[in-house]
Amino acid sequence: MTYIEIEPGTYGVEIALAYGTAENFTGTPVYRNSHCFLHPAAAEKLEHAAELAARQGLHFLIFDALRPSEAQWVLWNHTPDPDFLADPRRGSPHSRGVAVDLTLLDGDGQALDMGTAFDAFSPRSFHGDGDIPLAAQRNRLLLLGIMSTAGWDFYSKEWWHYQLFEPRTYPLVEDHELPKQMMT
Repeated sequence: MTYIEIEPGTYGVEIALAYGTAENFTGTPVYRNSHCFLHPAAAEKLEHAAELAARQGLHFLIFDALRPSEAQWVLWNHTPDPDFLADPRRGSPHSRGVAVDLTLLDGDGQALDMGTAFDAFSPRSFHGDGDIPLAAQRNRLLLLGIMSTAGWDFYSKEWWHYQLFEPRTYPLVEDHELPKQMMT
């Protein structure tokens, strides 16, 4: 399988892979080399979503995309919480290249308020949480509308996570299968 590398500027997106830095819930980089890959079917839907966002004067900031199976094990071993992380024995949509974690940026490159940070493992991260400010609720609904219109499914407990429907129909990806390794 050939995976598509999404680079800064591709479809107008910005990229800040959280697991390529220590700025993530583990406190250490998970990826040795930060590369943003997607399965071709997911890349096509991302392009469509980016076009829809651009019509609103917005663009995306990507926090994570394809996550090699080895990385999923690192995250799971640190925080084995099935509400926020897929058990690597079953596989994550990220480890299949068919999921993306992202937010919306305005025309000045400022992130829209979504009520919590990325990877805030809390009920406040759930879609539809009524305890976050009204403006953040609207921003989440805007993101949900853009992504849903572009053909993405969402995960109810993470406002930032979108995936293709029926993700388990896609194969799991290990680091050595990528055009550029992320873990070694």
